[in-house]
Amino acid sequence: MKRGEIVSNDAVAVEAGKGRGSIKKSRPAHAALIAAINEAARVQHSLVATANPIADLRDEIADLTKRLDQSLEREVALLHELYDLRSKVNTLTEANHLLKLGRLVPVR
Repeated sequence: MKRGEIVSNDAVAVEAGKGRGSIKKSRPAHAALIAAINEAARVQHSLVATANPIADLRDEIADLTKRLDQSLEREVALLHELYDLRSKVNTLTEANHLLKLGRLVPVR
């Protein structure tokens, strides 16, 4: 088989000089061959996944970017809340100060 070609029933058949589709699951004589092809395909898939980490790294970058955006959104929301609470504290502190001076009459 050519380097980089995916292991499959058709690829093995062509390599053996047969036509595509000549390896059939319905033929009992091919059962061991099909099992070996499936195992080789599984091993090839695991090797490709570990040999080429770029796809995994891209997924990880996307996940980290999403988490960073979520964290920044939370931080901005908390900063807005902090600003609002500080504004309320300043307003209440000023009102309390005016009450102590007697310039503001409390409403009941």
